[in-house]
Amino acid sequence: MTDLGGTGSTAGERVEPGGAGPEEDPPAFGARIVDLLVGGIILLFGAVVMFDSHRLGNGWADDGPQSGYFPFYIGLFVVLSSAATLVEAWLKHGPDEAFVGRGQLKLVFAVLVPSFFYIAVIQFAGMYAASAVFIGFFMRWLGKYSWTKVVVVSIAVTVAFYLMFEEWFLVPLPKGPLENLLGLG
Repeated sequence: MTDLGGTGSTAGERVEPGGAGPEEDPPAFGARIVDLLVGGIILLFGAVVMFDSHRLGNGWADDGPQSGYFPFYIGLFVVLSSAATLVEAWLKHGPDEAFVGRGQLKLVFAVLVPSFFYIAVIQFAGMYAASAVFIGFFMRWLGKYSWTKVVVVSIAVTVAFYLMFEEWFLVPLPKGPLENLLGLG
């Protein structure tokens, strides 16, 4: 195996951000279980599409295809593709490769969990106030920016979004008590 550009890594080795090797990040999930789970979910989705398309009519009428004709065959393709993925994952032999390491999964959840809170807060605080806090939170927490930059950028981006959506596109977004207090609601 050859060294890839002086990185200390050889071909076929995965290099983690920050130089950590694959041995240092234990797997959170194996690829086989993820293939089985996702394949099963997508197979169910395709089956629902096929069932509903059959209910609408998936045949050929005198004036052409019925409304469920094309969706039925798209659903059939999805079911067959998912079934192939499930069979391949089920028959896979040998050691299971890691789908994601625990450190990588923590990084995903570090973004995913605050995003769920952001979505929940939009209903109560409004889109613009929630967005300013969301941007500021990530700038400070993950970016380690100074409070001055956090405040300036989060307010500037939120004002730009307001001008773009409310004034330019004329698309009102959910408002909260702060926007109503400022007379923007």
